[in-house]
Amino acid sequence: MPDLSKITSIEDLRVIAKRRVPRMFYDYADSGAWTEGTYRANESDFQKIKLRQRVAVNMEGRSTRTTMIGQEVAMPVAIAPTGMTGMQHADGEILGARAAKAFGIPFTLSTMSICSLEDIAEATDRHPFWFQLYVMRDRDFIERLIERARAANVSALQLTLDLQILGQRHKDIKNGLTAPPKPTIKNLINLATKPRWCMGMLGTKRRTFGNIAGHAKDVKDLSSLSSWTAEQFDPTLSWADVEWIKKLWGGKLILKGIMDVEDARFAAASGADALIVSNHGGRQLDGAPSSIAALPAIAEAVGTEIEVWMDGGIRSGQDVLKARALGAHGTMIGRSFLYALGAFGEAGVTRALQIIHKELDITMAFCGRTSIDEVDSSILLPGTF
Repeated sequence: MPDLSKITSIEDLRVIAKRRVPRMFYDYADSGAWTEGTYRANESDFQKIKLRQRVAVNMEGRSTRTTMIGQEVAMPVAIAPTGMTGMQHADGEILGARAAKAFGIPFTLSTMSICSLEDIAEATDRHPFWFQLYVMRDRDFIERLIERARAANVSALQLTLDLQILGQRHKDIKNGLTAPPKPTIKNLINLATKPRWCMGMLGTKRRTFGNIAGHAKDVKDLSSLSSWTAEQFDPTLSWADVEWIKKLWGGKLILKGIMDVEDARFAAASGADALIVSNHGGRQLDGAPSSIAALPAIAEAVGTEIEVWMDGGIRSGQDVLKARALGAHGTMIGRSFLYALGAFGEAGVTRALQIIHKELDITMAFCGRTSIDEVDSSILLPGTF
């Protein structure tokens, strides 16, 4: 295990990941749609929110423990579903799931993961995890995917609602993003500068979409997999599909991609257990507000009917605390997780969680609170949120 004690922030991990991860996969993680304005606002809008420092308060006996949809968590943070995680680091989803299990927070596997549902179940001794579902045109595939999730001991299904069509992601287009990367001269030159990444990939058999390859009809090779995936995202997705999936699944259901109060009311009425205020990391509708800006109105409108979470822009424990203060029962980390994974694998993910937890714990104390469940908007400076 490397000594990561001098790694003190998520930014430290990002800088190292940029050096170690092939350009197309680093850019995939660290970019947004169109002008990237919403992507940048997700992070920068947190900085505008100021905290009230309190003194002469007993800071002993602090706890960040709480629950997310009834599941006990070490802090109100879960690892978000991120596509192609296993291209940031060999077997990346497995490493993330192991780190999350050890730390005591939930891990969410993406439909578009490199490691499969079965890989995660096997690698974590069938420890419960969450699975994010994209609705595909092939409904038979979706039914079988849900059954595979059930068999893998998935404890909650996370349905993403904001990817019926793909946003315009300029860096991915310019880089010719594929998994695995095509052996072009440009890619080979870049890979030659990433020996650690290449050695890791040579040591694993997992190099393409594990939940799809070998499971979808007529997908036999990389070429057919690419064309199948491009055609499968379903622009007809509606609230009727949410109802169908809820009945088919029968367990805990989380709806991801809510950015509007009206949609939040639909989500609450659907009977789902939680909704996630999320703009897909600024990778879909550029020009939409940041997640933290959209959160308060949604939490106020439906927070007593359904658990409200948020993701987008969280780079520190302070961001988690601010989100909690503005009505988020839980939060999710995507890029913070990917930077850590790309930098140091499983040890990096563990270090990222330690950093976020320590910042959350200490900042909470400086704001005069000893329990995360006591945190509300009174810890924030009026006029800054």
